[in-house]
Amino acid sequence: MKFLVLSVLALIGETATEVVVVVVVVVVVVVVGVGVVVAAVVVLAVVVVVLVGVVVVVVVVVVVVRVVGEVVVVVVVVVVVVVVGEVVVVVVVVVVEVVVVVIEVVGVAVEIVVGVGVVVVVVVQKTTISSSSAPFAKFTYQRVVVVVVVVVVVVVVVVAVVVVVVVAAAAAVVVVVVVVVVVVVVIVFDSIASLLSLWRLVFNKEVNAKIFGISY
Repeated sequence: MKFLVLSVLALIGETATEVVVVVVVVVVVVVVGVGVVVAAVVVLAVVVVVLVGVVVVVVVVVVVVRVVGEVVVVVVVVVVVVVVGEVVVVVVVVVVEVVVVVIEVVGVAVEIVVGVGVVVVVVVQKTTISSSSAPFAKFTYQRVVVVVVVVVVVVVVVVAVVVVVVVAAAAAVVVVVVVVVVVVVVIVFDSIASLLSLWRLVFNKEVNAKIFGISY
């Protein structure tokens, strides 16, 4: 009887140690995953701010050009070309950042799965070793079930949060990029139309004859 009590106490001590190890591993993995997600969100927020700044600059330039006159419309075309190039560069950077975040998230998920596998293997091994008597086998079986359920729930919650954050960030980036592209296309077509109007005005025979006395 004394040996049975001591064995049960020793098994309880081992179980408590394993639970503490599992909790520490899960906490570390969660902290790393949250850190990666926060870093990705910060990077995406900075990119969004840059894109919005580019759009504001383009709009201001167009307004100034409209106020000054149609003569400097060529400058608008040059600015639009430069802005389109900058937007393409920013889009490429955003895509690269999203890919990096996805790779990091997959890495964290793999680490979680590996950690869960190690814990399950250790617990199952101890269960096999200590299952010579019915009480021990029943106790270790319950321990395996509890540990696996807790770890699976934590993994599912972490992965769900990471997926939601990444999808939301990617959707926000797509919306901003679409808005920027639409604005740039509108500006390009408007600038081309203005340039054509100016071209027709400069090469109008009647206007040249009346204002400059040029006839051809």
